Amino acid sequence: MKPLLQVRNLRKHFPVRGGFFRRVTGWLKAVDGVSFDLPRGQTFGLVGESGCGKSTLGRAILRLHEPTGGRVLLDGTDITALERRALTRQRRHMQIIFQDPYASLSPRRTILQTLLEPMEVHRLGTPESRREKVLELLHIVGLGPEVLHRYPHEFSGGQRQRIGIARALTLDPKFIVADEAVSALDVSVQSQVLNLIARLQRELGISFLFISHDLAVVQHISDQVGVMYLGRLVETAPTDELYRDPRHPYTRALLSAIPVPDPKWRSRRILLQGEIPSPLHPPPGCPFHTRCPEAMPVCRREMPDWRPIKEGGIPHRVACHLY
Repeated sequence: MKPLLQVRNLRKHFPVRGGFFRRVTGWLKAVDGVSFDLPRGQTFGLVGESGCGKSTLGRAILRLHEPTGGRVLLDGTDITALERRALTRQRRHMQIIFQDPYASLSPRRTILQTLLEPMEVHRLGTPESRREKVLELLHIVGLGPEVLHRYPHEFSGGQRQRIGIARALTLDPKFIVADEAVSALDVSVQSQVLNLIARLQRELGISFLFISHDLAVVQHISDQVGVMYLGRLVETAPTDELYRDPRHPYTRALLSAIPVPDPKWRSRRILLQGEIPSPLHPPPGCPFHTRCPEAMPVCRREMPDWRPIKEGGIPHRVACHLY
């Protein structure tokens, strides 16, 4: 079956300006050649350290950041080639849950106005059916009708995030970017939202790009996982296989930091030395070689290619000279 989402060599470089005339003095390579497939009704978990480009990748896929290069195909439609009017129509099928629940909601709009707006923009349904849809979505995310005429400042951060999730669902999208969607929620509400995502996948076939720094949450919710470092994917694999048999040294270091709820268990923590290089001036060769405990001379000279560890089904691939 053809994947719902196909990302091919996606790049997003931000110009760095300086001097009196604000000329371009360099380029910050936030996303630099990312490719992956997302099957229909599955979740692709994206993990990595802060500043590695996870959120920028999610926004570039939706063209909230205009890509510098590459292609994004959603259900066969090339998102990167669409003109403004066609892109507006296509946005009905792709939505985002923003990381910051404080900044993502307009302080001047009630919750009812916020949730009605997407349906009004796309001219979906009647006023009565739109209101029914709003009430249904609020129930799904654990809120009642008493919140309809309240404003965002009257809610906690977790409640705001649930409203943001409801807004992302108003147009029945095929694909949702969840950018740290549960990081602001209490643990009990996190499980409620994660179960909601699983149910939406099961009943509606929605696919998710789930961006998170919480490796345990990613393991629970994802069908496959991509590990990102300095704007590039370094390993992708089915979730169970990646957590059981990580191949890239960076992936192994990340997984070694997961706490184990057993006081008798003494895990071998892999401590990475040095600082993350600047995406303004990435090192030559493999971008991870400056911190890699297994770096070889070739790592300092050549960028590693994607290599298949296992084919068939969801393939396991790694960008490392060790393989």
